[in-house]
Amino acid sequence: QVQLVESGGGLVQPGGSLRLSCTASGSIFSNYIMAWYRQTPGNQREVVALIGRDYKTHYEDSVKGRFTINRDDAKNTVYLQMNSLQPEDTAKYYCNAPVLIMKGGDWGQGTQVTVSS
Repeated sequence: QVQLVESGGGLVQPGGSLRLSCTASGSIFSNYIMAWYRQTPGNQREVVALIGRDYKTHYEDSVKGRFTINRDDAKNTVYLQMNSLQPEDTAKYYCNAPVLIMKGGDWGQGTQVTVSS
């Protein structure tokens, strides 16, 4: 069982930056591909960024060049650096391991990001 705690969200003006953190406990973090997701009311969660065990990354098209995912396996933590934030980035952001989601794993509480002037 993996427990996930996301943090770092907040209110930011368009063009601003935030750094999200997600700390995992209860499993061997370094075994998993990790991902950041986001969800807006009435919509499904969508993958924003992925990072493999080999640190290879993949980004959803709308965030390429603005968001950077990274991981620190020693700290069981995955990060999402978000720059040039836009109102359409407003959402609740979650992290998880895709393989654990397929196995019915739990989600954390997420962290709210609001981009507004």
